Amino acid sequence: MTQSKEQWTSKLGFILATAGSAIGLGAIWKFPYITGVSGGGAFFLIFLIFTIFIGMPILLAEFVIGRGSQKDAVSAYKFYAPGSSWHLIGVLGMLTCFILLSFYSVVGGWILIFLYETMAGHLSGLSEQMYGDVFNSVIANPFYAIIGQFIFIIITIVVVAKGVQKGIERASKIMMPALFIAFLILIIRSLTLDNISEGLSFFLYPDFSNLSSKTILFALGQSFFSISVGVSVMVTYSSYLSKKEDLPKSAFTIVMMNVLISMLAGLAIFPAVFSFGFEPTEGPGLLFVVLPAVFDKIPFGSLFLILFLVLFLFATLTSAFSMVEIIVAAITKGDQRKRQKVTWITGVLIFIVGIPSALSAGVLSDFTLFGKTMFDLLDYLVSNILMPIGALLISIFVGFKINRKTLWEEINSGSNNGKKIYAVWLLLIKYVAPIAIIIVFLDAIGVL
Repeated sequence: MTQSKEQWTSKLGFILATAGSAIGLGAIWKFPYITGVSGGGAFFLIFLIFTIFIGMPILLAEFVIGRGSQKDAVSAYKFYAPGSSWHLIGVLGMLTCFILLSFYSVVGGWILIFLYETMAGHLSGLSEQMYGDVFNSVIANPFYAIIGQFIFIIITIVVVAKGVQKGIERASKIMMPALFIAFLILIIRSLTLDNISEGLSFFLYPDFSNLSSKTILFALGQSFFSISVGVSVMVTYSSYLSKKEDLPKSAFTIVMMNVLISMLAGLAIFPAVFSFGFEPTEGPGLLFVVLPAVFDKIPFGSLFLILFLVLFLFATLTSAFSMVEIIVAAITKGDQRKRQKVTWITGVLIFIVGIPSALSAGVLSDFTLFGKTMFDLLDYLVSNILMPIGALLISIFVGFKINRKTLWEEINSGSNNGKKIYAVWLLLIKYVAPIAIIIVFLDAIGVL
């Protein structure tokens, strides 16, 4: 049977879809709260170093695997290493994305709930401290939590079922530019609040006095989480690329967009956190507590909050699209007739598995494993164990399994800069990335 292979209609479509996958909750929701609980500026600096010198080379490595093979995340490894077990990297990526979306969809549900609450007028005119109470009560409501997660999954299924061009690419072209504009409005207001210097200092001044191996592991995990590497999502997305596209430039653009959004998120959140007397260690609810308080200080703040939540929802959905796409692409093998059925089955299973995470803030809040709720446990498992392991295996696979001639051709195909960066990239992917990941990982679990 001849496979009907989809492709991105434009370089911009690929960049925005891939950036959407990378940015999503990683940069907007998770980055501020992980930075808050990990000490601020020192964490941000280490995150930047990891993202540029480890995350970006691995992102480019995934592009090489995907575009070079033109296959899904499992078949791509079989293409380069037939008759071996290397394809299990793709299987690990599929499993990681499945687990990730099971709790990620819960946060997507929170956004939908807050969008409803804002439109109903329930999030205006409150005192700053009341927003935390509202957030805690909303996510503890089992009906709200389950319904929010369910609707989020349904939206994801509908878009992915339409395919790459008609679904994912078309949505991303609208969502991502609008998100940047909304962020700028939010930052302008946040930076004009009273007493913002403490918040800016917390975020931008590196204080290494409280730095720990756990913080460094969190920074490594966040660098992978925020640009979606280590799970072979980017193998799948780049398999839809033509040979004319500049892979190094695309990787650089996506990483810089992600770093920019992460910085914008920090500049939007932390001045407001300290201005309003919140705690930066608020945790996963930090964004949902601070944003309504900031927008309440802006004329027509409720309208701006609605706009931001809609765009935040879009950014979150673009990440969800990529997590479902890697699974669907691997199962359908390019047969578009199977796409709808496989997408719906995958989405429903993810929803079912995610129910305990949705109830972690309410009826299952006392149920813990290893001292963590189901939501926190799955978050830790994905960000700090599965993604680093996946990234390590991908760097070893590209660095030592794929022959140099193939790597050289893929890096230079469609690129004017490939020759300049090839040697440095190969050094980073073969030695620096694997060694750094192993050292950070072993140190964090107490082996070193």
